[in-house]
Amino acid sequence: MSDMSDIRDIRDNPAASRTLPTPIKGAGLTSAGVVVLQFLLILLAETLEYSLGKVGAITGISLIIAVAGGIYLGRPGTSFAAAVNPPIALFISTIILIATIGGAGLHAAKFGLDLVTSLGGAAPYLAIATVGGWGWYLFHQLQAKRMRGREEPVESTKL
Repeated sequence: MSDMSDIRDIRDNPAASRTLPTPIKGAGLTSAGVVVLQFLLILLAETLEYSLGKVGAITGISLIIAVAGGIYLGRPGTSFAAAVNPPIALFISTIILIATIGGAGLHAAKFGLDLVTSLGGAAPYLAIATVGGWGWYLFHQLQAKRMRGREEPVESTKL
């Protein structure tokens, strides 16, 4: 029934057809929700790719999607978490996968070599995702600071 009312709204209001409906009803994901969503996406993609071979393009593309999804699905103010979390989530998921699926266990030499190899395979995508996430965050911080500077101070009335 709600789908039909959405269609009627688009017919009645042409401007409504230009905006996409948000997949999450309400304010969006909290910072913790963004972190969990990004970690699970990166872990899933890295598990898939690590079971097929070495980490690379699939994990890298999931990093970029994780940053974009965190910014898009998060509440206002969660862009910092969306920018900071993907490198940390990649590092933690890589450690988990090397110790379990990778078969390295806790052997220091093999573990270290696999860790560097896995992180190196996703490094270009990680750099793109991190620069994009931080750029988005800093741009919006600067924009908010400019908007606060344009507000005229309210004069206090003395009695």
